[in-house]
Amino acid sequence: MNLAHKLNHPIFKAISAEAERLNEEAFVIGGFVRDLLLGRVDKDIDIVCIGSGIELAESVAKSLKVKKVSVFENFKTAMFRYQDMEIEFVGARKESYRYDSRKPIVEDGSLEDDQNRRDFTINAMALSLNPKNYGELIDPFDGLSDLEAKILRTPLNPDITFSDDPLRMMRGIRFATELGFKIEPSALKAIKRNSERINIVSMERVMVEFNRILSAKVPSVGLKLLFDTQLLHQFLPEMSNLVGIEERNGVRHKDNFYHTLKVIDNVATMSNDLWLRWGALMHDIAKPETKRFHPDAGWTFHGHEDRGAQMVPGIFKRLKLPLDNKMKYVQKLVLLHLRPIALTKEEATDSALRRLLFEAGEDVDDLMILCKADITSKNEAKVQRYLENYEKVKIRLGEVEQKDHIRYWQPPIDGAEIMKTFGIKPGPEIGQIKNAIKEAILEGEIPNEYNAAYQYMLGKAKEIGLKLPA
Repeated sequence: MNLAHKLNHPIFKAISAEAERLNEEAFVIGGFVRDLLLGRVDKDIDIVCIGSGIELAESVAKSLKVKKVSVFENFKTAMFRYQDMEIEFVGARKESYRYDSRKPIVEDGSLEDDQNRRDFTINAMALSLNPKNYGELIDPFDGLSDLEAKILRTPLNPDITFSDDPLRMMRGIRFATELGFKIEPSALKAIKRNSERINIVSMERVMVEFNRILSAKVPSVGLKLLFDTQLLHQFLPEMSNLVGIEERNGVRHKDNFYHTLKVIDNVATMSNDLWLRWGALMHDIAKPETKRFHPDAGWTFHGHEDRGAQMVPGIFKRLKLPLDNKMKYVQKLVLLHLRPIALTKEEATDSALRRLLFEAGEDVDDLMILCKADITSKNEAKVQRYLENYEKVKIRLGEVEQKDHIRYWQPPIDGAEIMKTFGIKPGPEIGQIKNAIKEAILEGEIPNEYNAAYQYMLGKAKEIGLKLPA
C-alpha cells in the first residue's frame, strides 16, 4: 500500500529532502500513521530515522526557518513545532530493560528494531519518506489487518511488551476505550498477569492515561477493563472495593461499582468536564466503609457523603492529582451529592433550596448534573418519578435564585462594617452577627438586601448587648 497522496504537507517533503541530503532514511511512524488510516487528525508526528534524529531535526528546522529546536541529549531525540504540529525526531533504536525500571537501555538499531519495541501492531506501522518509495506502508506485524478488525495486539510476546514498559497496559486500555477496539485475548491475560508491574511507573504518567480513559465518550469501557485486569486494584483500590453485592435475610444492596460506572457514563452524556467525572467516580467511594445492616431498615450507608468528602484529599494526594480548587470542587460534589436527590423526594421549601444554592455556589449546575446521573434504578416508574421531580427542583432553584440571588452570595454586611458601626475590635461578636444575618437570609426571614440586613444587624447587636450607634 502506498499513501504518498496523504503525505503532501510541506513538513514531509522537507524531511524527505533533508534525510536524503544527510544520506539517512526517514519514516513517519506510530500514532500519526494509525490515525491517518482511521481518518483521524493527529497533530503529533513521530519521525524515526536511520541515523541521528537530532541532526535531522536541526536540518529540517533550518530548511523550514524554524528557530527553536528542543534537544534531549539523554534520549537522543529532538522536537520542534511547525504551524500547528509537533514533530519529534529519534534515531532508530532497539531497547532492553531492567526488571525494576521502565527506562530502557538504548542502542542504535534498524527500522525493524524500532518497530519491534512498539506497544501495539497498529502503532508499529511506518510510512517511508524516502524518494525511492515515498509513502510506502511498512507493516511487518500486519497492523493494517488489526486496524480493520479493531484489535489491539502486541508485536512481540505480550508478557515481554508489558513487563518491559508497564505503562503500555494503561495505554492499551486507553486505546480500547477511545477507539472502540478489543484487546486481543492473550494480551488481555498478559495485562492481568503483569498488573502489579504498573507500580514501577510514576503515578503522574498513570494518571495521564487514566484521565484520558475517564475523558472518553463511554468511560465505563476502560474502567471495566481496568478492574478486570486488576490494574485498578493497584492504584485506586477504593474504587475496586466498591464491587460486590451482599445479602442478608433476603435483602440485597446494589453493586456500587457498576452503579458508579453507570453514573460516570450518564455524566459523560451531559458534560465533558473531567473533574465533574471525577466527582461521579468518587461520589459513593465511602460506601464500603459506611455499610451497615439493620434488621428493620435493611442496608444503609449513612454518612457516606461526609466520609467520602474526607477521603478525597488523601486519594488526590496519593494519585498526584491537583490539590487546588479542582480537588475542592470534587470534594464539594461528593459532600453535597445527596442533597438534590433528597429535595426530589419531598416538597422542597424555599429555605432548603436557598441553603443548597448557598453551599453549592457556582457549582450548583454541575451538582444537578451529578444528581440526575445518579438516578440509575432499574425500576422505570421510580426513575421517571425522580426525573420529573428533579426537573421541578431545577425550576424552583432558578426561581429562588432569581428572587434571592444566593448562588454567588456575598454577605450584604461584612465584618469591617460591623466593627465600624458599633466601634468594636475583632472578636466573637462579629462572627455571631454575620452568621445570624446569613441564617436569617437563608431562612427567608429577611430579603438578601443591604437595608434589611442592616436593620436585622441592629436588632441582633442589641440582643447580645452591643451599644447601638447614635
